[in-house]
Amino acid sequence: MGIGDDAAVVRIGPWCLLAADTVVAGVHADLTLSGLDDLGWKAVAVNVSDIAAMGGTPAHLLVTVAGPPGTDLDLLYRGIGDAAQRWGCPVVGRDLVNAPVLVVTVAITGSLPGPPILRSGARAGDGIWVTGPLGLAAAGLRALKERGKGATGAAADAHRRPRPSVPAGLAARAAGASAMIDISDGLAADLGHLADASGVGLDLDAVPTAAGANQDDALTGGEDYVLAFTAADDGAVLTAFAALSRPIRIGTCLPDSGARLVLGRPFPSRRGWVHEWR
Repeated sequence: MGIGDDAAVVRIGPWCLLAADTVVAGVHADLTLSGLDDLGWKAVAVNVSDIAAMGGTPAHLLVTVAGPPGTDLDLLYRGIGDAAQRWGCPVVGRDLVNAPVLVVTVAITGSLPGPPILRSGARAGDGIWVTGPLGLAAAGLRALKERGKGATGAAADAHRRPRPSVPAGLAARAAGASAMIDISDGLAADLGHLADASGVGLDLDAVPTAAGANQDDALTGGEDYVLAFTAADDGAVLTAFAALSRPIRIGTCLPDSGARLVLGRPFPSRRGWVHEWR
């Protein structure tokens, strides 16, 4: 059932994922560097990435927009609609209110073919993998700040319109992934969250860095929405990803939960985006 009644009505299978995220103009997006349609796209994409990180498939969206009068809602909704179509998760309900700052909140449902992949399942000896190179979004933000809203190229596109991969999450599930997380806050920060939840240490022997980015972008830049996962069987991983871009093995989980090493050195003290409530 679509929009029009007091609540949306959907069928939910035996396993259901629920997530919500908010993007705020001036905090999560600088509208002098990207468009309202990009903000709408990103509001959906960050939620899709959370579903992918659990090994699920996105299903439905609920969208709330709070913003000042004069906001170009058609442009904003165009970005939301484009992203909803891209990942096959229609908007089934929404709300609109006046507010002094533009805030877009998206709630998402997702389906699972079995138990979810959590952050807490990694074990010592598991390989650590990422589903693509890192740092491109951070490099894109730098390019936009240097060259302005007219900056073009893969890096600028990665910042404006992230593209999380649902098939990669499903492939990690098929490979027997023991834990998984999406890289939203930076590789160092997000792998740290996974290691904390699992009670393992980390030894990274590679930091795959996207063309045009640097190693600091890859480790602490964030907003890549690449998946990082752990798995015990390297062969199973390569088999599961045979039809997709090959994932990159970047290290191994350690039994010492206090060990956090990257290329033989301690993790950087500045690990990426820190969520604060003041």
